[in-house]
Parts: sequence; C-alpha cells; structure tokens
Amino acid sequence: MSKPVRVAVMGTGSWGTAFGMVLADAGCEVTLWARRTELAEAVNSTRTNPDYLPGVELPENLRATSDAAGALRDADFTVLAVPSQTLRANLAEWTPLLAPGTVLVSLMKGVELGSAMRMSEVIDDVAKVGADRIAVVTGPNLAREIAARMPAAAVVACTDEEVARRLQAACHTSYFRPYTNTDVVGCELGGAVKNVIGLAVGIADGMGLGDNAKGSLITRGLAETTRLGMALGADPLTFSGLAGLGDLVATCSSPLSRNHTFGTNLGRGMTLEETIAVTRQTAEGVKSCESVADLARRHGVEMPIAETVVDIVHEGKPPVVALKELMSRSAKPERR
Repeated sequence: MSKPVRVAVMGTGSWGTAFGMVLADAGCEVTLWARRTELAEAVNSTRTNPDYLPGVELPENLRATSDAAGALRDADFTVLAVPSQTLRANLAEWTPLLAPGTVLVSLMKGVELGSAMRMSEVIDDVAKVGADRIAVVTGPNLAREIAARMPAAAVVACTDEEVARRLQAACHTSYFRPYTNTDVVGCELGGAVKNVIGLAVGIADGMGLGDNAKGSLITRGLAETTRLGMALGADPLTFSGLAGLGDLVATCSSPLSRNHTFGTNLGRGMTLEETIAVTRQTAEGVKSCESVADLARRHGVEMPIAETVVDIVHEGKPPVVALKELMSRSAKPERR
C-alpha cells in the first residue's frame, strides 16, 4: 500500500485552510502552519479555524502546528498561502527547512511591489529550486464556497507537465476539479490582474453605475490582462480559460470576493483608511494594482483600468473624476 501524500500548507487564512481541506478530502496528510500557537491549538482542539472559517468542520487528516520545521518535514508538496507581499520574507525563513524535492505550490495572486515579480519568480529567486518544482493553483476559487464543498474547477500549472499531473491527483475530489496547464506566466497574471479589475468593478458597483458598466469593465479588463500576458510570453488562450475569464467573473460578481467588496466600499465614498479598517483579510489587489501597473509600464503595455484603480486607491483621486477621465480617453478600435 502506497504511503499518503504529505502536504504542508504554510498559512491558515481562509484560502489556505480551504485548500488544505481539499487536499485532505483527496486523501493527503495535511499539516497547516499557523504563525500563532493559539490558532494552531484551536484548529486541533475544535476541528475548525475559528478566525477565518468559523463553523466549518475540518477533516481528521488535517492538523495544525506553529512549528514551521515540523510542518515542512517530509512534505511532498509545500503550499504557500501567505499574502503575496510577505512571501519573500517568509520563504527566506522556510527555505533551509524545506524537504528535499518538495514541490512549492503558490496559492497567491499578486505581483511583488518593487521587483514587479510574479510569485513563481519570487519563489525561484529565494528558494532556488527551479521551474520544475514550482506550481500554481488558480481559478474561480472563492474560499467560503470551497470550504462548503460546493462544486468548483481550478487550474494547476507547472512548466513540468508531470509535476502538474501529480498535483492534480493530490487535490482532485468529488467537488474540486483541477485541470493542468503548463502556462505558468498566463495563469499567474490572470490571477493577479483579476484582483485589480475586481476592485474596479467593485468601485463601479459602489457608485451605482449599473450592469453595462460592469460588463464593460470585465471585458476590457480581460483585454488588458491578455495584452500584458502576451507581452510576457503567455499563451493568449489561457485568458479565456479558468485562470483568466473564470476567475475574473467570479471575483467581479461575488460578494464573497474581498477585492470586489473593498472596491464597493471605496465607490460608496469610504476613504482608503476606513475601508482597510473594515476589511479583516488581505485584498491583494490593493497593493498589487501598483505592481501590476509597474509591470505593464516596464513592458510598454497600456492598462488604463489598472492605472485608474491606482489613481483612486493610492493617489486619492475621487472615483467620479477618475471615471470621467477613463471614459474621455481617445476612441480606438476594440482589438488594439
């Protein structure tokens, strides 16, 4: 009888915990790493994550610890589920503890500030493991729905197709259907940029601009994402799949989306500080909008929606003024 796949999930936020549930339901031995000892103890004693997924019963083959070395020991897969802007510092601490041959799996949907690196690039830069040991899980995966075991599909991406298939097998359940892809660049950009477009759609919803505006922002946001992806060598077909359109639609249409909710509060007139104060978890697009816009500028790609989000979120431009400027841009053909 083959031994079960061992997985370390580094981070006990809602998505890290929910994906840990998926892995456990698929038969893996899962260890959640929590920064706070009291949260790890609560997970083990109550079989729930009271801070991020209260009321959701966790599988018996999932346990928690605050000991990073213990979590990482002998892990076949090491799942990284921390905020994207903290990845570099966290991974620098964990790299000496990584099990030989472990595959590093990114759940993060962001671009690093300053370097404009995608998360897989940060992982390679810090851990020096090579592209064939770095994978990405992305797609329309709202954590609360996954935790309720509602049907969902996802993409598991790695440049090594065999590694992608191994990860696919490790997280395939009756309610979670993963598809493989070797276009890591496209899959990561789809996940990172959709957070920025989710903010834009949330702002429009908060302003009461209607469904025509929402549909236009989603479609033109996808066009911006595809332009950037092609400039970085991604397969444009990736953006019509789960990692692109699928994730974008879920983020822009669900009240469970942190980025959409964050944008809605801004559109209703709340300040950035007020919105941050009422948001318990990280809305990745708030910081990543700056790094996404930076990445686009470095590659000479126009992303007016992303730039507008930066103006509203970080430059304090009133949404009504930013909207007028966005709508007043010179007219041009759609496919350009």
